[in-house]
Order: sequence, then structure tokens, then C-alpha cells
Amino acid sequence: MPSTELCRALGIEQPILSVGFAAAAGPELAAAVSNAGGLGVVGGSGFPSSYLRERIAATRELTDRPFGINLIIDDQGDPEATAVLHERFSACVDELVPVIVLFEGDPSWYVDAARGRGPKVFIQVGSPAEARAAADAGVDAVIAQGVEAGGHIAARHGLFVNLPAIVDAVAPLPVLASGGIADGRGLAAAIALGAQGVSLGTRFVATDEAFVSDEYKRRVVASGAADTFYSEFLFDVNWPDVPHRAIKTKAYDEWVGAGMPPSGERPGEGETIGALHRPWGELEISRWTSFMATPWFEGDLEFAPLWAGESVELVHEILPAGEVVRRIAAEADEVLARVGRYA
Repeated sequence: MPSTELCRALGIEQPILSVGFAAAAGPELAAAVSNAGGLGVVGGSGFPSSYLRERIAATRELTDRPFGINLIIDDQGDPEATAVLHERFSACVDELVPVIVLFEGDPSWYVDAARGRGPKVFIQVGSPAEARAAADAGVDAVIAQGVEAGGHIAARHGLFVNLPAIVDAVAPLPVLASGGIADGRGLAAAIALGAQGVSLGTRFVATDEAFVSDEYKRRVVASGAADTFYSEFLFDVNWPDVPHRAIKTKAYDEWVGAGMPPSGERPGEGETIGALHRPWGELEISRWTSFMATPWFEGDLEFAPLWAGESVELVHEILPAGEVVRRIAAEADEVLARVGRYA
């Protein structure tokens, strides 16, 4: 795989990042991706700062390669939430995490807090306007998301529209692509559209190292793009105007059967579906709660959000994460070489 400018800046061999999808993206997954030459990203949102520091230390025990931490930074104007987010970010900066990937919010304070300290700051964006604002704030790279993505979605258009538009909007700032990519063909296409790398979530859910239930992984492999849904209010993601995509389950079927009512009017509002047995404390989970179905969850997966993008169509087996990186890079090499023969 040809090395991109971003690869050289990060000290990695393959232009492949794994998404830091909350608790499910743990040290084992991130280290496996980094050890294969990509950049593994550990989920950092929703944790006490002390536990986040433990995850950083655990990652360093598994790899001496660069890695990243993902943080969602939308505080909804709540000063207490802002303080918690700043504390998490400061922990990452203090620990000299090489890359901090942000999502959903203004990166200005975070860029200033990291400036001159070592970490590079990336942010995932959903539009050229959002990308320009992030570039003006001084981020080191943006990740252009397409509406095909799983989980929380900032984009309103497909990746083949958003990506080149964002590349043009922020040039020469490096841009990565995310949403609907799960193999080397997608990586090659992203590079052809001006990206310097890709950030993959769904493909890495179906890996040995992903910290999700085995049934969740099997659902990703068994599903096609038509088995996912895009909604603005099925699960309570806690921020306005943030749609999401997940695999259809019994919860989805019941919601559709009820006429797709908004939050507060969905079937079984307030019912308990299980609990999260987290290392720092128990959390009861009610229906329509937004969370990650890790092995910490004890309950019925039919009512849990199984976040996944349309790229489930291209995921056919559960593999070691390092093997995913190697296969994607090798296939991208083949595609780019084949296309090059037409030049």
C-alpha cells in the first residue's frame, strides 16, 4: 500500500484507522490494528478519567506503535459536562496519546489545550462547512463521514459526495474517509477521491478483539445493508439532530409496528431491559437507551442498539483485527495497480 503523507506524519505504514467505538474499542483491538501497521483508536467516551488512563496504559502494554483515543465532545451547553469532557481530554494530553479523535462539537478549546504538547487532534465531520470550521480551529486532520456509516451520524449525504467536497473545502489539510468502507476497494476509492486514509468501524466490530458480544459480531456478518436502519430518534443518543444507524432488531420492528413514534411515545418506554456491569459501577438500562452492547451488558440484545453501517454488506467473517488491516491493504494495492493500467 503506498504510504500517504498522513501515514508519514503519524509514523504508520497503512492508512487505516479503527474507529474508537466507546467501550467496545478497547486496548486489545487498538493494539492489534496498530501492530499491523494501522492506527488503532481506543474508545474514551463515557469513562471516568481514572479508567481512561488505565485504558491508555493497557494499550501501551500491548503495543509500542502509535495509537489514538476517541472522545465525543458535545456538552449540550452543560458546564458540568464541559468540565468532565475537558478532564478526559486533559488526561489524554497528559498521557501523550499520539492522536485524539473528536466527534460532535467545537474543537477549538481542545486544539488549544493540545497545542505544543504532542498529541495530534483529528475530528470527524459531516459536511464541508463543519470541516472548514474545524480547519479554522486548527485541527491536524478531518475525517469525512458519509451517511452510510453506523452509530452516530453527522453526515446527511453519501461518502462519494461528502468526501471530495470536504477534501476541496480544507485542502491541503489531510482528510480521511469513513462510512460504507469495509475492504480494499473502498480504501482505493477513498484515495482516488482525495482521502489520505480511512477510518473503519463496522468492519472492526466483526473482529476477534472487539469488546462486544459474540452474537453482535454474528449479526454484523449475517446482515446486509438493507438490514440496517437510519433514524433520528429511535435510540436516545442524548444530542439533538444526531441521527444514527444500527441493525434492525425486535425493538425496531415494534417501533415500526407502532407507527414510528417519537421519543417518549415508543413502545415500552421506561422498561428495564438489562444492566451494564461496568468496572466502576452498575448501570440499569431501560428501553431505547443509547449504549454499546459489550460483554458488560446483561440483558436482551433484541432491545439493545447494535450499531453498524451499511458496510455490513461487505463483512463476511469474523477475523483477527491485524488480518483485517493486512487484507484491506493488500486488496487496495491490487485495485490501485489495476486502475493504474488504464492511465
